[in-house]
Amino acid sequence: MSEETPESAMIEKIRTALKLVIDPELGYNIVDLGLIYDVAVKDGHEAIITMTTTTKGCPATDYLRMGARDAAFSLDSIDEAEIILTYTPPWTPQMMSPEAKTHFRIAD
Repeated sequence: MSEETPESAMIEKIRTALKLVIDPELGYNIVDLGLIYDVAVKDGHEAIITMTTTTKGCPATDYLRMGARDAAFSLDSIDEAEIILTYTPPWTPQMMSPEAKTHFRIAD
């Protein structure tokens, strides 16, 4: 079992904060929807969040990006946030957490 580092603890705090960002079309948080591909911390104070949307033309893209940025900034130790939007790999419902799949009645 690996030991928790300050960086891994901060990544977990960011992920927890990101769960407060709700996709306005689906009504579910962006972490459990599988829209967050990666969270990293640089120099102890910069969050780097790689995310996607359910479709390339998603009308909520700016809302979700700003929500992710604001979630990172909600943590006292984060004073910079870079939100990287990617469509590789393309999002699919299979990327959802088991809880989200159950909520949306999606079978594995």
